[in-house]
Amino acid sequence: MEAIKLGSTTVGIATPEGTVLGVEKRVASPLLETSSIEKIMEIDRHIGCAMSGLTADARTMVDHARVTSQNHAFTYDENIKVESCTQAVCDLALRFGESVEDDDALMSRPFGVALLIAGVDEKGPQLYHTDPSGTFTRYDAKAIGSGSDAAQQSLQDAFHKVG
Repeated sequence: MEAIKLGSTTVGIATPEGTVLGVEKRVASPLLETSSIEKIMEIDRHIGCAMSGLTADARTMVDHARVTSQNHAFTYDENIKVESCTQAVCDLALRFGESVEDDDALMSRPFGVALLIAGVDEKGPQLYHTDPSGTFTRYDAKAIGSGSDAAQQSLQDAFHKVG
């Protein structure tokens, strides 16, 4: 959880027209190539996510979401629902400490990343927040990361739900 609190400030908003994700890019060195920092990733044509925390952990979770989404598309000939994709990511997070027979645990530690998963399906635009405990919650607007307290307050002050 500490990695998430120290991570880049990440904001997501779901509106009746679509979803928006934004992430602060921290450049720690003038020698760093800014285009190499990837904090917003596509899962499928209709689902994307933004991360705060350990980038390597986010890549593992996003790769799992991509495989799940493609398997769903090939099996059912339809796009996966945003909530189902989010559930698959959280199911992976819950596998921490799980072992197969007498082998070592599949994952030695919990993931150190939180994701904002945004997408559009037949239910319309949706935004979900996932955390390392494997829980997910739907939001209209959500901020995570180091500046999340101030950003969340700004979202609450400015966001007006329509309909």
